Amino acid sequence: MSGQALVRGDAMPVEGRQGVNAAWLGEILQAQRQGRTCLPLLLGLSQEEFDSRVGPLACTSTALAPDREKDVLRQELLDLRRDEWSELRALLLAGRAGNDPDEAVMASVVSAACLGGDHLWRDLGLPSRLELHALLTHNFPLLASRNLNNMRWKKFFYKQLCEQDGGYVCRSPSCEQCPTYHDCFGEES
Repeated sequence: MSGQALVRGDAMPVEGRQGVNAAWLGEILQAQRQGRTCLPLLLGLSQEEFDSRVGPLACTSTALAPDREKDVLRQELLDLRRDEWSELRALLLAGRAGNDPDEAVMASVVSAACLGGDHLWRDLGLPSRLELHALLTHNFPLLASRNLNNMRWKKFFYKQLCEQDGGYVCRSPSCEQCPTYHDCFGEES
């Protein structure tokens, strides 16, 4: 069953629920290989994690060959921001469901995509924000449920980090008073 099926609300048997992460990882891998994400070659994973969790999907993927030059640059950028990536990953893991070993893999991939410059769903290569919402709700329900006002996911994550330990400077003491309120909340195009 694909991640898209989960978005549509199709019934999914309990024993098949872990397969949805494999579908999302396959979708993200294909998008990365087609140059539609900000992710490096290993998707933000270690070589061992990639080989064990994503490698089998790569064998069955119809994706294009990776762009080595872009992948090297993307990996260098990820390495430069490794502390930030680690904090985002820890935030996601603290809100995980605890039902699927691939939640940790998804936390790594999502954290790497958070370092990109576009909307998170685009930086992951997903077709819509709705599918991103399903991925986050499935894997990190405790965190996702706190996004009560439909804040854009990257901004929401960084706001959570700001509130958690003050490590990130929030530009406004109150979102409702912020002049860029509509940049954070509402529909994405």
